[in-house]
Amino acid sequence: MSILTLRRLSETFSIHSLRRESSIPDAVFNAPIFFLAKTYDEISIVLPEHIEIDSEEAEHGWQAFEVVGPLDFTLTGIMSNISTVLANENISIFAISTFDTDYVLVKSDKFEAAKTALINHNYQVI
Repeated sequence: MSILTLRRLSETFSIHSLRRESSIPDAVFNAPIFFLAKTYDEISIVLPEHIEIDSEEAEHGWQAFEVVGPLDFTLTGIMSNISTVLANENISIFAISTFDTDYVLVKSDKFEAAKTALINHNYQVI
C-alpha cells in the first residue's frame, strides 16, 4: 500500500446516542459537518462539540483524522492498518467511512500520541 495522507480536522467532536425512534434535531442538519447512523437499535450522531443537542448519552472530546481521498472501493486494509497502529499504542478509535474516504476519531488527550504513532508508521499527517 502506498503512503497515505491523513488530515487533522480542526473541530473537536462529540458522539451522541439517541433512541431509535428519536427525531433528528435540526441543529444536526445545520452543522458544517456531521455523521449520522441509524441502526435497528439506536441513532448515532457525530457533531462538532460546540453544537449542543439533547441526546440519551454523549461522549465529548474527540479529534478526527481524515484519510485524504477519494479512496477507491478496491483498496483494502486502510482502516485495518490505521487501527492496528493505534491499537498497538493502546489508543481507542471511533471509525467512520463515507463514500469517498474514512475518518478516524481519537480522544483529544490521545491525539498527539496517535499522530506520532502514525507518522512513525509512514503515514503523512497534515
